[in-house]
Amino acid sequence: MMIKAHWIRKAHRSIGLMFSITVLMASGSGLIHLWMSRSQPAPPPLAARASLSHIDVDAITVSAVDVMKLIKKQRSSALAKEIHLRQISGQPWYQVFLHGEQKATYVNGVTGEVNDAMDEQYAREIALGALGTEAIEQRAYLTQYNSEYIAIFRILPVYRFDSNDAMGRRVYVSTLTGSVTRATDDQKQWEADLFSNFHKWQFISHKNLRDCLLGCTTLGSFFVSILGIWLFFITGKSKRARIGS
Repeated sequence: MMIKAHWIRKAHRSIGLMFSITVLMASGSGLIHLWMSRSQPAPPPLAARASLSHIDVDAITVSAVDVMKLIKKQRSSALAKEIHLRQISGQPWYQVFLHGEQKATYVNGVTGEVNDAMDEQYAREIALGALGTEAIEQRAYLTQYNSEYIAIFRILPVYRFDSNDAMGRRVYVSTLTGSVTRATDDQKQWEADLFSNFHKWQFISHKNLRDCLLGCTTLGSFFVSILGIWLFFITGKSKRARIGS
């Protein structure tokens, strides 16, 4: 029994040392995540909406049927997937998502004007409402996730707008949902990067390799814990046996 305890103790020490760095990384970044959740409260949902002014439905002279007729003059095979009514630049606009097209087509509900460029204008108004400043700049239109706007945010495509202030505040805007999908700044992003790299190993770009390594280290830590519990019971029995004798 003592021989078995000796080898278990040796394995526990060796493997434990091997995985101690990854355990420190995971636990340390877990504390960072706790700090982030305490120091970065979620904003109220309405703070992320573009406009709180009402839509003057009495001013609308164009129906949804008319909207599709106007669009089909430019795209004869157009099929609507979703139709929303948005207030943009003080006027009601139909936001029409067509099958096979990523960006929406916009039709003015008063004049019948078809204007695809209103998507960016709508996104800008959402960003202005969220950032509270006129000095904003569109930095990107994302159709894929990246290191800052990662897959957990779920929604694509999105626009990125920066305030260019001292804090480096920026928002990601979806015109599909009519809201900000992510708001961050330089300090928040530094904390988020720290957590992503130390807890989720985002510095490894290949997802399958990253998941494999994370799985191996987690399994190794689990195995070390089992060895420690096993060693506790073995040495406990040995001590009780010596005391009894």
